[in-house]
Amino acid sequence: IAFKKLRPLMNRVLIKKAEPLTKTKGGILLPENKQEQLNFGVVIAVGPGKALDNGQLRPVSVKEGDTVLLPEYGGNKVTLGDNQDYFLYRDDDLMGTLHDPSK
Repeated sequence: IAFKKLRPLMNRVLIKKAEPLTKTKGGILLPENKQEQLNFGVVIAVGPGKALDNGQLRPVSVKEGDTVLLPEYGGNKVTLGDNQDYFLYRDDDLMGTLHDPSK
């Protein structure tokens, strides 16, 4: 069964990782072992939040479309119907959001 959409539960966040550069600005193709592993991605979907001991819901700290800094290890790989790889992280594991200083 191929699913096209995933809605994360609790405080989980679905991330599409940034693709590593496969060639330089000059057009030189880089071998796979020289491609930099990028540790950021775009938030695709977020869960409703984490249930606290007092019954309240603490919302997720990021929203869809945010660019986030990811830890070096972690996340669960998920492949959806579009044959793209996505990763599920807990909100607590995300290291920060990235912003363009020119905006």
